[in-house]
Amino acid sequence: MIKQVGPTTIHEKHLASCHCGAVVLRLHLPDGVVNPRRCDCSICRRKGAIVASVPLSAIEIVQGHDQLTLYEFNTNTAKHYFCSVCGIYTHHQRRSNPDEYGYNVGCLEGVNPFDIKGVPTNDGVNHPADQARRT
Repeated sequence: MIKQVGPTTIHEKHLASCHCGAVVLRLHLPDGVVNPRRCDCSICRRKGAIVASVPLSAIEIVQGHDQLTLYEFNTNTAKHYFCSVCGIYTHHQRRSNPDEYGYNVGCLEGVNPFDIKGVPTNDGVNHPADQARRT
C-alpha cells in the first residue's frame, strides 16, 4: 500500500482525470495505491500504464460519463474505458476479477507514476482465462 507518491499524498477520496479533463473520476482509496503493477497483455503493452485496483463501488464518474468510450476484445469480459476526446485510458473492469476496476495510476491528481519504483509486471500473455479456453 502506497500513501505517498513522490510529493503527492494519496487521499481517501482522490480525484483522477484524463489528459484533457473531460473525464473526472473520484476514487475511494482508504489504503492508498494498493498493488501497483503493469501487465504484458496485448493492450497493456501498448498503453503502458501502471494500474492498481479497487472494488467497483470505489470509482465514481464525477464528470464526462458521456465522453468515455468502451473497448472490449478477446473474451469481452474486461471493459476498457478511454476518454473519447484525448484518448487516455482511465480505468477498466478487470477480466481476472470483474468485481474490480483497474485504474490508471497516472490519472491520479498530482501523481507521477514514475515516482513508484519496482513496479512488477503481471503475465497477461498467459492469462488463466485464455488457458482455460485453449484446453
